Amino acid sequence: MHIDPTSGDAPFAQLRSQILADISGGALAPGDRLPPVRRLASELGIAANTVARAYRELEEDGVLEGRGRSGTFVRSTVTAGRAAPAAASAREAAQRYAETTRSLGIGPEAALALVREALEP
Repeated sequence: MHIDPTSGDAPFAQLRSQILADISGGALAPGDRLPPVRRLASELGIAANTVARAYRELEEDGVLEGRGRSGTFVRSTVTAGRAAPAAASAREAAQRYAETTRSLGIGPEAALALVREALEP
């Protein structure tokens, strides 16, 4: 895994995408243990909180399973992993949207109103 500092995507989003790609491509299989947060953060040259966020979001999406001190593992349920890429992609798009609206000086309520308007049929 690697982080591209010139990428427009946040480091946690890059890491999350790489983990999903490794699972889809077979490099990571159900039951595989991921590196501990601190070790991976050190290897990638990023903050431990960044790795923890990527792991946490993938746990919320049903792709990973945290087992406390035992570590973080690829979930053994294949169906959870199939639904997760759509949720992860939507989360990434939402993150980019939030960053863009902040940079334009648009407040949270106005940004949400724009999304609601766009989602209406």
